[in-house]
Amino acid sequence: MTEERINQYVQSHDEKWQTAFLTLYETIKRHIPEGFRESMQNGMPSFIVSLEQYPAGYLHDAKTPLPFISLAIQKHHIAIYHMGIYTNDALLKWFEETYPLHMKTKLNMGKSCIRFTNPHTIPFELIAELVSKVSVEEWIKQYDASGKK
Repeated sequence: MTEERINQYVQSHDEKWQTAFLTLYETIKRHIPEGFRESMQNGMPSFIVSLEQYPAGYLHDAKTPLPFISLAIQKHHIAIYHMGIYTNDALLKWFEETYPLHMKTKLNMGKSCIRFTNPHTIPFELIAELVSKVSVEEWIKQYDASGKK
């Protein structure tokens, strides 16, 4: 994905979130294991498994690459949609236990969505470690085994 597309995405959102979002995006880009590809998916900057790597596609749609991590600027927060947390109980447990070591605030998350409501207190080191924990091959195996197809 081009830097121009990321900048267009960021510029279309409130200035309050822009610097933090770009730092988060670059943190993920630097730490995500080799093989994931950058893309715009569902209107969000994303890191995906390409159709060449996983031809069945997401939800058995051979036209839609398998998502892994997507980022969004919402009205009141920045969101990381990490599909690995949704399908891997051990990874979720690790994240929930490690989060308080990096943050004083309560963890704000849904099934796969981690929300940060303060752009000045995003735990970039923790996110770097989180995204580095699952390879493309591991993600494909998790997805296939999850039954969330």
